[in-house]
Amino acid sequence: MPSGARNKIRSSEVNVKRERLTQIVLVIVGLINLSLIYFLYMDLRHSSWLLEQKNECEPMFLSFFIPVGVFLLMAARRPSEHRSMIALAAWWNIAHGVVMAIQTVEARIHGVHRDFTDVVVFIVIGGVLLALLPAKREAVASSVA
Repeated sequence: MPSGARNKIRSSEVNVKRERLTQIVLVIVGLINLSLIYFLYMDLRHSSWLLEQKNECEPMFLSFFIPVGVFLLMAARRPSEHRSMIALAAWWNIAHGVVMAIQTVEARIHGVHRDFTDVVVFIVIGGVLLALLPAKREAVASSVA
């Protein structure tokens, strides 16, 4: 077998493995986001956002994650067709992690201890999604357009 054919087969195998890894990551992140529906339910059911936490932002904040989880699960079937959704989720996690990092630093300046774990988790999730972002689709052939 010529070396060019071998390289093409290896490249194809790498692409298949990468797509499978992307699908696995999308399912995991999607399920994590979707699982936040439990915490949203508990906040709303017991009015803890109002009576205990005095933080009306948390339920609204949690409600953003749930649809993203659904769409990431849908994107897992064919990641290359949902590149924009994956990129949105990646940059959203990174932006969220950066804002949380700033809040954590500000909290420490004011003597309130906050853990950086959630900051790292969001930035890692965003970075992994960006690293696994499918390649741009090739332009439609001019004969088809």
